[in-house]
Amino acid sequence: MVSRIASLAVLAGLVLATPSLARERRSIDATPFSHSPCSVLTGRPCTPYFCGVFGHGPCIPEFDYPIGENLQLTILSSPDPKDAAKYRKPDHDLDTISDLFAMLRACWTPPNVAEAHEGMQMSVAFSFKRDGGIIAPPRITYVAAGSPKETREIYRRAITDALERCSPFPLSRGLGGAIAGRPIMIRYVDNRKLSGEPPP
Repeated sequence: MVSRIASLAVLAGLVLATPSLARERRSIDATPFSHSPCSVLTGRPCTPYFCGVFGHGPCIPEFDYPIGENLQLTILSSPDPKDAAKYRKPDHDLDTISDLFAMLRACWTPPNVAEAHEGMQMSVAFSFKRDGGIIAPPRITYVAAGSPKETREIYRRAITDALERCSPFPLSRGLGGAIAGRPIMIRYVDNRKLSGEPPP
């Protein structure tokens, strides 16, 4: 009888503990980095956005968590004015994917008009170290068909210069640990009007 009561007590304890463990697990999964608590009064975004009763920004993160195997980003040489904030260099350590993407965009300086090629596209892949350095030179994964060899070299050099200019990237400890070694793929698009003709 005593052993049966003891067994029932243990079982009851497990049942009561399960919701708490589940809530704790959901909390861990929902916060992949080490952030301070988030609320409508928090000074800046969490992972990477928070939604409040007065918030007008997006409630869905730009990048879905948990972080997948690849991080992908497109950088335009002439971004839409409404996206100007996304091309502004953060004034703090990079603590979210949105921070990192903004830094990568802000670092980009396209080739000067005399050397540029309208509509040129080039994609590269590379990985970060925990300290924000780049593990190896970026590897070219795509180049616009028909682009001359000289043009390819000009854009490859511009991309390498852009990454070296900002390296090491000021990653927070949490973000550095989360993305270290993961492939990052960036597509650079020169969408500037270089011919001098008005757009159609």
